[in-house]
Amino acid sequence: MTTAGTPERWQAALDRAQASGRLPSIVGGVLRGGELVWTGTAGAVTGVEQQYRIGSITKTLTAVLVMQCRDDGLVALDDTLGKHVPESGYRDATLRELLAHTSGMQAEPVGPWWERSAGVSVPDLIAANNGSGRVLEPGMTFHYSNLGYALLGEVVARVLGDDWWSLVRGRLLEPLGMTRTSYDAREPHAQGSSVDHFAGTRHDEPHEDTRAMAPAGQLWSTVGDLARWLDFLATGQPQVLRRASLLEMAGPVALAAGHQEGDYGLGLRVLRPAPGHPFGGRGVVGHTGSMPGFLATAFVDQDSRDGVVALMNATAGVATDRLALDLMVGSDPAEQVARWVPSSGVPDTVAELLGLWYWGNSALELRWHNELLELRTLAPPALSDRFVVTPDRIVGVEGYLLGETMQVHRGAGGSVTHLECATFVYTRHPIR
Repeated sequence: MTTAGTPERWQAALDRAQASGRLPSIVGGVLRGGELVWTGTAGAVTGVEQQYRIGSITKTLTAVLVMQCRDDGLVALDDTLGKHVPESGYRDATLRELLAHTSGMQAEPVGPWWERSAGVSVPDLIAANNGSGRVLEPGMTFHYSNLGYALLGEVVARVLGDDWWSLVRGRLLEPLGMTRTSYDAREPHAQGSSVDHFAGTRHDEPHEDTRAMAPAGQLWSTVGDLARWLDFLATGQPQVLRRASLLEMAGPVALAAGHQEGDYGLGLRVLRPAPGHPFGGRGVVGHTGSMPGFLATAFVDQDSRDGVVALMNATAGVATDRLALDLMVGSDPAEQVARWVPSSGVPDTVAELLGLWYWGNSALELRWHNELLELRTLAPPALSDRFVVTPDRIVGVEGYLLGETMQVHRGAGGSVTHLECATFVYTRHPIR
């Protein structure tokens, strides 16, 4: 496989993702033959070396530590968790099952949403997750588990006699020259963001220290450092892990249900382009990531050493696996897209109109987007009408309702009862 396209097409792909996903910022890079041949940005970003949180891409580093221990004869993949963490309630799960998310344990640890809460200690995490939360029989199917990777991090800590982060830094980052990957944010770094769905306003997300859950998603990194990591996943490095073990990690173990394409190996996702994609057939390996305020994607072809990286400071907005495939090809630069800019606030005359509306029983949403009022269908094909708001009119400036006036109807108490535009009537509840 080779990454197709040109710098213009790759930049167009970032621009399209930023606009359609309402991303405050995105940075990306393309590798050819292991070399970072292009980087680009879109949105409000200080530069491509700005750090972003990489979420579950962290799991690939945890998995490599496990494979190092296996290659050094310190563990076997069919060891049970109980051999190394005997007090765990999931002591019968094997390391192989934890790596491949087939242990059947629950997706998330007991307690508040760990990604947005202050972290707990390892003893507290183990005590709270006593084994009663298992949702499937071991080996039954793929079921993604952040908890499983926290426990894998504790396995390597006990086997190697040091804390997980020190092991990551000393055994992975330093030998690979990944100087801009860190446990906490280091300047310059992006601020995690969420975007109000209807108002389009940006809000800061917390950058919590996840502590015991860190092996599942704590780390921060850059396009440059992740490019180094991707080339390592393709080629191996004698001081870190041999290529044969990396190829073993990429061998599909379970169908990754819930993902658009692909399978899951031993800590690596195997992304398989759909039929018709220029790179259909053999898969690319890597991982996607998300944390409150951040999205990430990084994949590489282990034979050609071609790959892509993209980092974003938004909680939602794009399908990160699809973005990786799109960036490999790029987008048509002739298809111009308007950069999305977070709203500084919604006019009082608009705020009460935002939200879900129905035309008959078909749902639409009315949102504030780039200083225009946008009426969008929710069912395919997605269609949008945009309106400019003046003191005395709401008038269409784009779409089928171009030039038409939207009328706001109110009841006796002054509250909005329905909207009407060119005989189309929109209500807050479906009419059947």
